[in-house]
Order: sequence, then structure tokens, then C-alpha cells
Amino acid sequence: MAQITEKGNGRDTNVDLNIVPFIDLMCVCIIFLLVTAVWTQVSMIQIGSSVYSKRTEATPDEPPPRPEVAFRLDVVSSGYVVKIGKNQLSIPKVSAAYDDRTLMAELQKIKKEYPDKKDGVITVQEELTYDDLIHGMDMLLRGGFEEISVAAGGGAP
Repeated sequence: MAQITEKGNGRDTNVDLNIVPFIDLMCVCIIFLLVTAVWTQVSMIQIGSSVYSKRTEATPDEPPPRPEVAFRLDVVSSGYVVKIGKNQLSIPKVSAAYDDRTLMAELQKIKKEYPDKKDGVITVQEELTYDDLIHGMDMLLRGGFEEISVAAGGGAP
């Protein structure tokens, strides 16, 4: 234990310094430096291999990844609205029921055009029920869109 002896006004004063918090801080700093040093080294290896590797004529150029196309299904009181990229298609209700057959045909067209696409966003107007949301999600699942996100505040015509 550290001890400081101070002589002021002719009296001896003993002060004990608590160095435990300082030791704790140093231990945390050492662990942090060790962990970050490893990650820095790994990232340097990855960058170095891509920058300094030799490029030969035989190396084929890979095409850039296909840009993600936004896909959204809006469930509104008048029917479905399918938005793919900048295109929008309205599927109105038939005899007060959602036209699932037409929606499924459109989903299959989208899946055929974008076979790698698995994600879709669904929105529902606020006045519609939870069952309408679940029904729309089921239609997306049957159409092959497994990664469904629910967005709030959508579905406005």
C-alpha cells in the first residue's frame, strides 16, 4: 500500500493512496490494446492481399452485383399495391375481397424477373386489421419472398 508522509506545520500526516482503481484502469487498457491489435493485423492482411496481388489477363472480370431493387407490397382498403423499383401496379378488390390470384401472378412475375430477390416490405393502412397484414405476409411467403419487413405508416394511396 502506498503511503505519503507530509510534514506541514510540524505535524506528520499519513495519507494512504488507493491505487486499485488505477490498476483496474491499466488492466482494461492492456486488454483493449491486445484485442484491437489483433483486429488491426487481420484487416491489414485482407487489404494487403487485394491491393498487392498480381492481376493476370486470365483473371476474369466479375460483373458488378446487380443493384437491389426495392420491392414493396401495400395492403390498402381498395386492394393491393405492388411497387417494384419505380413501377407500381394496383390490384383492386374483387367483390369486396382481395384478389389473391392476381397478386400471386404478379409475385411470380417478379420472382421470375428477379430470382435472387428474397426480401420484401409490406405496409398496411392503419384502418385495416391485423389479419390483413398476416394475409399479405402469407401471400409474400407463398410468392417466394422469405425475408419480409413490415414498415409503419405505409399503405397510403
